[in-house]
Amino acid sequence: MKIGVFSCKPYDREFLSARNNNFGFELEFLDCSLNIETVELARPFDAVSVFVNDVIDESVLKTLKSFDIHHVALRCAGFNNIDLEQARKLGIGVSRVPSYSAESVAEHTVAIILALNRKLIKASSRVLDNNFELDGLLGFNLRCKTVGIVGTGAIGKRLVDILTGFGCRILCCDPIPSEDISAMGHQYVSLDKLIKESDVISLHCPLNADSQHMIDHAAVQNMKVQVMIINTSRGGLVNTQAIVSGLKSGKIGYLGLDVYEMESELSNTDLVCETISDDTYQRLATFPNVLITVHQGFFTVESLQQSAATTLKNLQYYFAGKVCDETFLL
Repeated sequence: MKIGVFSCKPYDREFLSARNNNFGFELEFLDCSLNIETVELARPFDAVSVFVNDVIDESVLKTLKSFDIHHVALRCAGFNNIDLEQARKLGIGVSRVPSYSAESVAEHTVAIILALNRKLIKASSRVLDNNFELDGLLGFNLRCKTVGIVGTGAIGKRLVDILTGFGCRILCCDPIPSEDISAMGHQYVSLDKLIKESDVISLHCPLNADSQHMIDHAAVQNMKVQVMIINTSRGGLVNTQAIVSGLKSGKIGYLGLDVYEMESELSNTDLVCETISDDTYQRLATFPNVLITVHQGFFTVESLQQSAATTLKNLQYYFAGKVCDETFLL
């Protein structure tokens, strides 16, 4: 079977090719994203595999259907970039990688928290200039601070485990509370209560109609002064204009982003010699208390191995006429 792997980077090629020795698919790797402008490239394939910034909307799905393609294998957990209702109507199956090493994103989240708090980027830059002053590098202890975790799926649960070791007071918000987290003595509360009481707020929930811009102007106004906000989930969870306003007013003391609302135009590209036209991003980047990483929370050896294995397993299930309840979106 011939699979078109879109949005393919060198590391995708490496890990998928290595794992494919056990499956025997004919993989064709394409650098470009899959969208209405590139969908013609999918014509030769029996199925396609896509990533977070591919746009699988109604028009793309109808075109795939006309090519007799009946399966889209996501190499990620999120599926906000695909029209699932239309896929169901057209009889196109969709699979994903719901757990591709939750530890990788949780640990990256903690790295951002610590780097922001202890001002590690600024400290490193100073030392390189032979400046060994401590002024301006003051941080705080995480022990006994209140950390609000929005979304306690696999990643959120792992973050709870890690921050429990730091001695944090942890508040959680999720429509389906985890018995394991409650058994640890942590409390589930409303989003409003979490926002009002947390020193650090970390987002780990899917992006959908209900969660879009959950952090908006009103939410920022209800937060503690000098709150730390971390988003390693989906950029659209945060209203970026509200965040900029909060940073300008001093309400937000620290901001850590591994995802950005308009990141599809920036993600995984080298723009060193380019002018970025996104004024909002440019404004964010000017704040000294903002740390932005390049959607790399998932980017570990273990994560890529798991993603490749699950993606290929999903394709094997599809071609065998089977369904995996954990990974198929029906």
